[in-house]
Amino acid sequence: MQATNKLLDLLQQGDFKTIARCISMVENDLPGSEDLLLLLKHQTKTQIVGITGPPGAGKSTLVNALLFECIQQQKKVAVLSVDPSSPFNYGALLGDRIRMRDFYLHPDVYIRSLASRGSLGGLNAKMIEILHVLQASNFDYIFIETVGVGQSEVDIAGIADTTLVVMVPEAGDEVQTMKAGIMEIADIFVVNKSDRDQADVFAKNLAALAHSKATTWEIPVVKCIASSNEGVHELMKKINLHQQYIHTHQDKQFLLLAEKAYQLIQQKRMKDIDKKVLLSELKNKSQNENFNLFEWVKSSF
Repeated sequence: MQATNKLLDLLQQGDFKTIARCISMVENDLPGSEDLLLLLKHQTKTQIVGITGPPGAGKSTLVNALLFECIQQQKKVAVLSVDPSSPFNYGALLGDRIRMRDFYLHPDVYIRSLASRGSLGGLNAKMIEILHVLQASNFDYIFIETVGVGQSEVDIAGIADTTLVVMVPEAGDEVQTMKAGIMEIADIFVVNKSDRDQADVFAKNLAALAHSKATTWEIPVVKCIASSNEGVHELMKKINLHQQYIHTHQDKQFLLLAEKAYQLIQQKRMKDIDKKVLLSELKNKSQNENFNLFEWVKSSF
C-alpha cells in the first residue's frame, strides 16, 4: 500500500511516466491496479470531451487543432486516441500519434493511443478506469477520439461530458437517414472541411435537425477547417459553454455517473466467466435432445 500511495502522489503531480505506468496497470489488470483505483477521489474539474464521427471526417486533425487552441490558453490536456486493434496482438496501431506530432513532447500535453481490442462501442474496455487515472493528474481537458466505426460508437455518450459529432459536407444526403444512433448523441455538431462545396447547405440542414432534437440545450452546429485551425476558437467557446450548462443542469452529470457505475458493475460480475469454459460445457450439454439454452443459463448463473 505504501508503494501505491507513492504512485498516487506522483500521479497527482502530473508526472507523465507515472501516468503511463498507471494507465498500463489498470488497462491490463496488473497487481496494484485495484488498490490504486480505490484511492482515487471523485472529481469533476476536468472536462471530458468525446470526439466521434465517421471515418474520414478529420477527427484527428480536429484534435490537433483543439490542442493548439488549448495550449494558447495555457491549459493542460490529455488525449486518448482509441485506435483499431492489431489483428495479431490486439495492440493499438498508433496512427493518430503521427497526426499529433507537434505535441508529442509538449510538457502540457499527454497523448496515449489505446487499442479498441474488439470493443464494438469504439472505445477501450477500461476507458472508465483510465479516465479516472487522468482526472487524478489534474488535466483541464481530456479529449477522447473514438475509432470511427459508424453508428455503434454511441458508447462515448455514456463517458464524455461533451460529445462532438464530426461530419463533412459530403454527408449531406445521409442526414435524414442518420437520425438514430450516432446522430442522437451530439452535444455539438462540427462540420469539418467546411471550405468544400455544399458546406453551407449541409450546415443549415444539420442545424434544422439539431433544433428538432434540442431540449434546454440548443445543439450548436460549428463550421470549421481543422487543417488550418479555422473555426476552432469558436468551437472551444461552444465546448466551454456546454460545460457551464451541465454544471448548472446536473442531471447529465448524474446520468453519466450512473452509466459508469453500471458498466463497472457489469464488468465485475462478468469477470469470472470464461468463454472457453462456456464452450466446453455447452459442447457436452447441447448433445442432450432436451437441452434448452435459456434454462441452462438461468440454472447456471
